[in-house]
Amino acid sequence: MPNAPVLLLHGALGSSAQFTPLKQLLERAGRETFLLNFSGHGGTSFSSDFSIPSFAEEIVNFIRERKLSDVHIFGYSMGGYAAMFAAHLNPENISKIITLGTKFDWNPQTAEHETKKLNAEKIAQKVPAFAEVLRERHAPNDWKLLVTKTADLMLSLGNAPLLVDDILNSLQQDILICLGDADDMADPHYSKRVSEVLPRGHFKLLENTPHLIEKVNQEMLYHVIQDHWV
Repeated sequence: MPNAPVLLLHGALGSSAQFTPLKQLLERAGRETFLLNFSGHGGTSFSSDFSIPSFAEEIVNFIRERKLSDVHIFGYSMGGYAAMFAAHLNPENISKIITLGTKFDWNPQTAEHETKKLNAEKIAQKVPAFAEVLRERHAPNDWKLLVTKTADLMLSLGNAPLLVDDILNSLQQDILICLGDADDMADPHYSKRVSEVLPRGHFKLLENTPHLIEKVNQEMLYHVIQDHWV
C-alpha cells in the first residue's frame, strides 16, 4: 500500500536525525514518513522507565496521537526490537515491519558481552570523537547517563527476553528481518530462526552491509524497503 504511513525508528544511542536521508528518499517516492526519538535520545527527556516495553508504548502512543493506521515501520537494531513488541501491544494499527541489525538472541551471556562496550568513562577516554558525537546527538541530556541506562536495559533484556516464541508466533504482521553480512552484533542463524517462527516472517541477508547505520548504503536500504512494501 504505497500511501501507508511509514515510521522510522533508531537504535540504541542513536537518534531520529540519522534517518533524515532515508526519510527524504521515501518522501520523494510519495510515502508519508515519520521520525521518532525514544525517551532520552536526541534531546528528548528521560522517562521514568527506560526499557523496551516503555519504548514500545512510546511507539503506540505516537501512532495513536496522530490517528495513524496501517503503519509500516522500519526499525534499526533496538528500534526493530521495540517495533515488534509494539506490534504485540497494538496489532490493529501496525501492519508491516522491517528490521535491520536487530539482535534477538538475548541471554545473560550475550547481554554481558554487549554491555562491556558501554562504559561511559572508557568511551570518553579511549574514543573521545565518539563521545563528542554522543554529546552533540543527545544534548541537552547527559550522554553518559544514556550509556549507563542503555547498559542496564540490555542486562534486563538478557535476563528476561521479551520476544520469546509465544510472542513471535502471535504476531500477524508481515515482518522482514534484514541483517548485514558484515554485522558483528546480531547472529544470522538466530535472526533467520526468528523469521521462521513468525507466521508471516521473511529473512534477507544484505551484502556488504555492516551493523552501524552510518555505514549502511542508504540507496540500497531504500530499495529493500520499497521492494518489500510494494
